Amino acid sequence: MTSSTRIEGLTALELLELYATREVSPVEATEAYLRQIHRLDDQVNAWCFMDEETTLQQARQSEERWMRGLELGPLDGIPVAIKDVFVTAGWPNLKGSKTSDPKPYEVDSPVVANLRRAGFVGLGRTTTPELGWKGVTDSPLCGATNNPWNPEKTAGGSSGGTGAAVPLGMAPLGLGTDAGGSIRIPAGFCGLVGHKPTQGLIPMWPASPFAPLAHPGPMTWTVADTALMMDVMVNPDARDTTLAPCQDSFMEAIEGGVRGMRIAYSPRFGSVDVDPEIAASVARAVKVLELLGAEVEEVDPGFEDPLDSFNVLFYGGAANAVRALDKKQRDLMDPNLIEVVNWAEKLSLLDYTGAMNERAALTERMNLFHKKYDLLLTPSLPIPAFTTGLEVPEDWKEKRWPTWTPFTYPFNMTGQPACSVPCGFTEAGLPIGLQLVGARHQDALVLRAAHAYQQANPLTHIRPELF
Repeated sequence: MTSSTRIEGLTALELLELYATREVSPVEATEAYLRQIHRLDDQVNAWCFMDEETTLQQARQSEERWMRGLELGPLDGIPVAIKDVFVTAGWPNLKGSKTSDPKPYEVDSPVVANLRRAGFVGLGRTTTPELGWKGVTDSPLCGATNNPWNPEKTAGGSSGGTGAAVPLGMAPLGLGTDAGGSIRIPAGFCGLVGHKPTQGLIPMWPASPFAPLAHPGPMTWTVADTALMMDVMVNPDARDTTLAPCQDSFMEAIEGGVRGMRIAYSPRFGSVDVDPEIAASVARAVKVLELLGAEVEEVDPGFEDPLDSFNVLFYGGAANAVRALDKKQRDLMDPNLIEVVNWAEKLSLLDYTGAMNERAALTERMNLFHKKYDLLLTPSLPIPAFTTGLEVPEDWKEKRWPTWTPFTYPFNMTGQPACSVPCGFTEAGLPIGLQLVGARHQDALVLRAAHAYQQANPLTHIRPELF
């Protein structure tokens, strides 16, 4: 490591190389990330819970293992930011809500257990909107989370705390969840890599109230680090009865490039109004993939907007999450959350099964679409980050957040893998994301293409000035 290199700017893979040569220790790395959190978090509000004594104890234990040549696994000593929805032994799981039980849990969720077995260092818990219900991050418990490129703008959500932390060097790796875009939205707004895996690939327990739509996934600075996390996160867990088997090694799969891949490029899904700067940046990214050897055709997937059915499933999940809470507890909650809950509580069983029917039909349509095309490319988002503290941009015609995320929620309906990778910036200096979508169980192919693009475009992936 050169004298000018900052530890907090390193990737997880770079840290592991330095641990192996004893140039940097897990304790030194962890202390660097903690210093960065103390230096910058007042500006973005990415963290809602810290336990530095436990964090440093884990780092010291990892350092001792490295000194003895007894590393636990591929993440030994790597600090990880944990979204405040994942059950973590010894820590509370507040989910951005004043109604949550503040007592520490005694067990880990499957993803955290997998990371712990691989030797991770838990840095703390990152902010989320209440119960992870919307595409921006603010809550009655924790306040609003700001964008690392411009703290007057939103970081997106619902994994907004992790999205703000990683670009600023507060953590090399982070956990997120995605039931309508909640990994890819902050990845697009904040300029990092966010991967929503195939539904059922990553174990999830307790079951999400948004179960038909929800996916846990990694949020990192590079696609290679995403692959590293995926190799650890896919380990099965008996508490999740929905898992699909995974045979891929994602680290091995990301090499090989895109030559010969058949890629469909849909700049607007037929009718989405996309910001011109975003449209131009994504079009340039498509040209890069063509230069790398991909066969790209501009074509729309041809489905009607599934927003109505998504709303039934998503807001029905929100109603399920608060079904046991009385009026006094609900009065403590985000009023907009309670508004959609009240709407969903009037839905019938036939409304729900109808939405599930549309989900099945959309999944079938995309399965057939991918018989011809390996990948689908779209913008991650049609707009850049807007003012923090708002659910929708100023002067937006609609009231609810899914109306500005038309490229993300359809693939929660279908359960397909989808990755947002940075592809440029607006003139105002806000990040732009490129979304790569694959057929179900083709996560390795998605990450391979995302890695090839990122390797060819290092200037699209730089740290914020705050860093």
